[in-house]
Amino acid sequence: MIVVDIETSGLDFNKSGVWQIGAVDLDNPDNIFLEEARIDDEDEVNEKSLEVTGKTEGQLRDKNKQSQKMLIENFFKWCDSVKIKNCICQNPQWDMGFLMTKAKKYGSNRPFHHRAFDLHSIAQLRYFLFNKKFLIKEEISNSDFSKVYGSDMGLSKVLIFVGMRDDRGKHNALEDAKLTAECFSRIVYGRGLFKEYANFQIPDYLKEEKNDNL
Repeated sequence: MIVVDIETSGLDFNKSGVWQIGAVDLDNPDNIFLEEARIDDEDEVNEKSLEVTGKTEGQLRDKNKQSQKMLIENFFKWCDSVKIKNCICQNPQWDMGFLMTKAKKYGSNRPFHHRAFDLHSIAQLRYFLFNKKFLIKEEISNSDFSKVYGSDMGLSKVLIFVGMRDDRGKHNALEDAKLTAECFSRIVYGRGLFKEYANFQIPDYLKEEKNDNL
């Protein structure tokens, strides 16, 4: 399966660009993908996106980098090397929405299955099985300042749930893809995936022998 994460210049699928893609083959974690590109001339840049990645607009528009079209096509070619074509994302609506929008823009055929696994939902379900409740937080609505409630299972909370911690600095697509893959493996299979995270102990409730009883 293809664990993928992207970095973009903004929030709008149609107006923003994809400048970095990171991916891991879950069944062969040595098989990874990481490439960057310049966004298209017409793509907009959001200041918040620059803040979380530590990049400048000039870096996202660097003419020395490959085009966004080439980045998308190179990623799609890499996907051909992965046997199971379903993608795994922390938020598939985001990553897959951007990739599908760009594929349509460039006339590229997507090489992966139309269904994706959502780490957020999988983590919430496993959390519910052990805690008899979902992890929910209270927020303030941007429109009328009323209180609303929604899921609090972002990647930082998923990492805590699987016995890790969020040590990330500025966002990087491959780092987030590897963390997503590690969390998925711990939750679904009860075992780690990457040696670099081996010092983080898997909680007893997620270990393989526990999973056998579910």
